[in-house]
Amino acid sequence: MDKLSPVETALAALLEGVAPTTSETVPCDEAAGRVLAEAIEARLDVPAFDNSAMDGYALHHDDAGQQLPIAQRIAAGSVATPLARGTCARIFTGGALPPGADCVVMQERVTHEDDIAAIPADLPAGDNVRRRGRDVAVGAPLLPAGERLEAAALGHLAGQGITEVVVRRRPRVALLSTGDEIVDPGTELSDGQIYNSNRPMLKRLLERFGAELVRVVSVPDDAAGTRDTLAAAALEADLVISTGGVSVGEEDHVKAALESLGQLDLWRLAIRPGKPLALGRLPGPAGRDVRFVGLPGNPVSCFVGAWLFLRPLMGALQACPALAELPRLPARADFATRTGPRRHYMRVTLELGNDGIVARAFRDQNSGVLSSCISADALAVIPAETRIEPGDRLDCLWLRVD
Repeated sequence: MDKLSPVETALAALLEGVAPTTSETVPCDEAAGRVLAEAIEARLDVPAFDNSAMDGYALHHDDAGQQLPIAQRIAAGSVATPLARGTCARIFTGGALPPGADCVVMQERVTHEDDIAAIPADLPAGDNVRRRGRDVAVGAPLLPAGERLEAAALGHLAGQGITEVVVRRRPRVALLSTGDEIVDPGTELSDGQIYNSNRPMLKRLLERFGAELVRVVSVPDDAAGTRDTLAAAALEADLVISTGGVSVGEEDHVKAALESLGQLDLWRLAIRPGKPLALGRLPGPAGRDVRFVGLPGNPVSCFVGAWLFLRPLMGALQACPALAELPRLPARADFATRTGPRRHYMRVTLELGNDGIVARAFRDQNSGVLSSCISADALAVIPAETRIEPGDRLDCLWLRVD
């Protein structure tokens, strides 16, 4: 019997020698979800000038506790003039602090009549003032290489007036579905056939991981056809993924096709769900290796395998540390279970309780019960040959992209 490999061995084999994709320049408006290929330094101070954090009155703090004439009105976007001592300025949120002022008192604390403002006492210097460069100063690191550009990062770029960024090319992925019994939704089912649930699930996950799907095809249960499809896919993709066909049945042709074309690095894992999994390499253009991942056909096994292996691989291909490893959260189990010789990845929801995070397991953990993945927040990692009782501590892999 073939020895089952642990997840750590499989990941090491999968990621060994992976080179990041090349870079390209794209408009910031089209950069959402992309990964920076180069670090970016700040071109501007943010804020660009000292400004008010609220609507109120700007003054020098030594003039607090007095009746001060209102010398000017400063709205956001207007130009402030120097403020003489013994006066104040009506100022609004975002308005530039006038030279000579060093604090702002909120309008709710001030009474005024005939352009004279009664200022409360004991105002500290700098109160309610956002200083120039408080967020970032010119020349300081703005975003590092490997940053995945999500909402706040895109806003940070816009605040610098940046319109284009250099990002990693999206890894090109070929997604192959094997099995004569698998048909696409919209096709009438014949006896013994089932709809392809893995394909839309993986397409969505791969898109979230940053992939570009360049080939999505069905592969019949035929040895020669399987081999030809794998070879063609490797000519246009950085990564070839198949679902099904990696077990030991007479109609499982993927493993043999991979071995005939390229290299099988690892086959079969000591995990549940997802034992049948093939990792290897196919010959690509110009003699380069194209990674191959053969996921199990069972939908839950496919889902778990995508998070455990495709996500870190996509992180390596994009040189993105945030994708390289799933965040781990400590939790307490609200369930009991016992594992055999394989590590179990259980689908759980997470809730914040009085004693930290509580992991609640989906009742049916069978590898064919895809509904267990819909509301899952994490995968609870149960080591081999382990008994878990309610209240026991365990690690959970948080199912998030960044």
